[in-house]
Amino acid sequence: MSDVIVDVRNLTKQFGRQLALDDVTFQIKKGSIVGLIGPNGAGKTTIMKIMGGLSFPTGGALTMYGASDEMGLNHARSRMSFMIETPYEKEKMTARENLEKQRIQKGIPDKRRVEEVLKIVNLENTGKKIVKNFSLGMRQRLGLANALMGKPEFMVLDEPINGLDPEGIVEIRELLRKLNKEDNVTMMISSHILSELSLLCTDYIFINHGKIKGRLTAEELKEACSEFYHLDTDNNEKASAILLRECGVTRVETMEDGSLRMYDGLDRIHEISRTLYENGIIPVELSKNEVNLEDYYMKMVRE
Repeated sequence: MSDVIVDVRNLTKQFGRQLALDDVTFQIKKGSIVGLIGPNGAGKTTIMKIMGGLSFPTGGALTMYGASDEMGLNHARSRMSFMIETPYEKEKMTARENLEKQRIQKGIPDKRRVEEVLKIVNLENTGKKIVKNFSLGMRQRLGLANALMGKPEFMVLDEPINGLDPEGIVEIRELLRKLNKEDNVTMMISSHILSELSLLCTDYIFINHGKIKGRLTAEELKEACSEFYHLDTDNNEKASAILLRECGVTRVETMEDGSLRMYDGLDRIHEISRTLYENGIIPVELSKNEVNLEDYYMKMVRE
C-alpha cells in the first residue's frame, strides 16, 4: 500500500481572469507534517479549500486516499478535518454547546468526546461564557477542538496559532506534535510564524503567485540552513574583495542593507579579522548566526 495519501497533479484554479493556482503539483505522505508557506494571496487557502471540497479546481487532478472521483473524495474527507480561515462557530453558544452541536451533526456517538477535546485545547473551564466574548486565541482553540472531534487521520489547518500568546503557541505546538507522533495524524499547516513551522514540520512546500517555488524535507532544510558570520565594516565592498582575495574565503554574500555574510572560513575568524584590520578595514559588527526557515523563504521569494 502506498504511503502517499494526497496526490495533487497539475492543479489550476482560475477566478475570472486571475489564475490563483498555476500547475500545482505535490504529494503528502502518511505521518508527515507539511508546512505550506507563502505570502498572502499566494494560493495557500485556495489549495486547502479544494482539498476540503469548498472549491473546485479549473484543471488538474486531486487524489486523496487513492480516490479521485467525487464520491471517493467525499469519503476520503470523512477521514480528515479542516480548519480553514475563520473557524466555524455559533457566537451565542458556549464552547460546549458548539461542540455538542458538531458531535450530533457528525454522528459521533461518544458524548464524552466533547469534554475530551475541551481539555485537550485547554477550554474546559470556559463555563457559560459564549463564543461572542471569546478572545481570538480562544476562538482558534475552539476551531482546533472542532477539528479534533472526529479523531481525524489527516488535519488541514490554516493559521492554527493565529492570535495565541507565546504560552498558547507552545501548547498547541506540543499538542500537534503529540497527535502526529502518538496517533500518526498527518497534517498540512499554513502559518506566517515560520519559526514555529521549523520546530514542527517534516516537509515544506513553498508557493508564491499560485506557483510551487520549492519543496524540501526538514533534513534538506537543515543542510540548506548553514552557519555564517554576519559582518559589517566601514567599507564592506573592499572587505568582500579582501575576504575572497587574501583570506581564502570562497563564499561571501552581500545583503540588501550592504552587510556581508561569510559562509566559510568560520574556524579562522581571528586570523580573518586580523587580515581585514591590517588592510585598513574596521569591523563594526561581527556575529555568528545561522540561516533559518524565514531566511530561506525570504531568499526564495526574492529570487
